[in-house]
Amino acid sequence: MSKVIKTGVCSYGMSGQVFHAPFLHVNPGFEFTAVVERSKNLAQERYPDVKVYRSLEEMLADKSLELIVVNTPNYTHYEYAKAALEAGKNVIVEKPFTVHAGEGKELAALAKSKGLLLSVYHNRRYDSDYKVVRKIIESGVLGDVLEAEIHYDRFKEELSYKKHKEVGGPGTGALYDLGSHLIDQVLTIFGMPKAVWADIRVIRKDSIVDDYFELVLYYDKLRARVKCSYLVREALPAYQIHGRIGSFIKTKSDIQEAQLQRGLFPNSPDWGAEAPHEWGLLHTEINGEVVKKFVPGENGNYMDYYQGVYEAIANNAPNPVVPEDAIRVVEVIEAAFQSSETGKVVTLPA
Repeated sequence: MSKVIKTGVCSYGMSGQVFHAPFLHVNPGFEFTAVVERSKNLAQERYPDVKVYRSLEEMLADKSLELIVVNTPNYTHYEYAKAALEAGKNVIVEKPFTVHAGEGKELAALAKSKGLLLSVYHNRRYDSDYKVVRKIIESGVLGDVLEAEIHYDRFKEELSYKKHKEVGGPGTGALYDLGSHLIDQVLTIFGMPKAVWADIRVIRKDSIVDDYFELVLYYDKLRARVKCSYLVREALPAYQIHGRIGSFIKTKSDIQEAQLQRGLFPNSPDWGAEAPHEWGLLHTEINGEVVKKFVPGENGNYMDYYQGVYEAIANNAPNPVVPEDAIRVVEVIEAAFQSSETGKVVTLPA
């Protein structure tokens, strides 16, 4: 790669340490050039050459930077992404893209007017479990899919150490946090639903943000459910897909986050490889014969997203996650809150 994209990361908490810096460091098309840390120098302990800025304004003034990663609390995404675009930088925004769909549309228009890349880090498209689920569905081996249920469950009564996630306010709670992943996965396979019904609740004793949700997304023949609870000790399979002639059942098994938290880099051996006991169960009929077998997982790799961003900036290739996709996710979230508050099914924009 002849071009090297100098990149600044807006924060170095868990997201910066785990989901961004290692990929920027390993991919030869990027340079992890700068980071914002208000008072610490944690990034330099692992990446000695990185510049540390004490504010976003200081980092955006760095003319060498071509790409900015906005990985700050959800309510800041619109403001920080807008500032970066206005500074002439290409931008990656963490999910959820913005708190309100209208903000996302404004950012998309701004990026287009300036000829800049604006991409959203929906990294769970590159999970091993989701990749094999999508492959099975798109192969047609289940027939017409009639029911799809995706879970992202935890068992955690205590509040998060990430204080910004537990303070009530715009963009907080499980639906914006984990729901963004699930909704994006459904929309990526099946497209935009016609309507949504939702039940969104607070179930932990000391919580003031939603930590339980169930959404039903309405399509012509398909009903897709996305569910999350922070109080599930014995989790069901994360993916339960039922078609006219078959079913596919799959655990949530991507290991990349665990590998990254152990300090591994994404060029490590067996990166993103699933263990055989996590393989999904396919039960269907093929050429008149009933088939019941376990299907090997596909290796997960978030680097595919970053490589896509590189190709989009350096070679004018397609954006791996366009803002319009992420705007639709936010539209579903906003409609879900409306549904939960009113107890009614809410129609979604076409």
